[in-house]
Amino acid sequence: MALNRLDLNLLHVFDTIYREGSLTRAAKALHLTQPAVSHSLSRLREHFDDPLFSRQGNQMVPTPLARRFLESMRPGLTQIQSAVNQFHAFDPASQRKTYSLALRDVLESTFLPQLISRLEGYPELEISSQRIPRRDMETQLAAGKLDFAVDVLLPVSNQTAHERLRKDRLVVLARADHWLAKESMTMDRYLEAKHVLVSSRSEGPGIEDFELSRFGVQRQIRLRCQHYYAACRVVENSDLLLTMPETYARIIAERADIAILTPPADLPAIDVHLYWHKAYEREPALIWFRELLREIA
Repeated sequence: MALNRLDLNLLHVFDTIYREGSLTRAAKALHLTQPAVSHSLSRLREHFDDPLFSRQGNQMVPTPLARRFLESMRPGLTQIQSAVNQFHAFDPASQRKTYSLALRDVLESTFLPQLISRLEGYPELEISSQRIPRRDMETQLAAGKLDFAVDVLLPVSNQTAHERLRKDRLVVLARADHWLAKESMTMDRYLEAKHVLVSSRSEGPGIEDFELSRFGVQRQIRLRCQHYYAACRVVENSDLLLTMPETYARIIAERADIAILTPPADLPAIDVHLYWHKAYEREPALIWFRELLREIA
């Protein structure tokens, strides 16, 4: 396994197959034909005397040896890439790049329309928005499978950088002809109504419920669901109220018969943070895109 017998270009192919999980997608990312990527993988398999990847459905799943090798190889590969990038500026108008983002459904609705509008003058740039379990976010960023994640404030290691992009206050939604839409929202009226709670969890309170508990009160949850859009459709056709982030609420209210009301208490705003791995933060293409996300936020 002497290094002088291994073409270092193969390491880039290995890293891309690992990141993309597919020979087809790896070939596209590398601007190579699929047979060329398959040939490179064959050479790597021969060098390491290991399959490195096994096909499971449409995915190329790394073997234990491949995972161990990536963990030890990636810091060196990243360092080489960073050194090379220092001598090559990124030109978004001519260079091809696919940016991978982890976004929750609410953030997709608020970020993607503006993002695509900003990228109209850069036809070679593509976006892949994914929903990643929060427990996997740091691993995906470290592996290079994600360039950035946008989410609420989360506990992360010192290898993951983050900054606040914006604060989003909470508002209350009701159907336009709801009796509360014509009255001032008091705590008694808020508690008298029944509510929708949006959460990916099957139980437990929402962020607004924690704040209400400080006032010694508890609201009535009639419906618990997973997505704000579905909750808004319910609110539009019922007497239920929905407490949600204002940015997304105003997007939905443009196309729905819904009133946006001020909460009866000073509910905490939601901090929206941008996350990235420190190993890649000096890459020109990522620096450029990070600045773009800041402008949008």
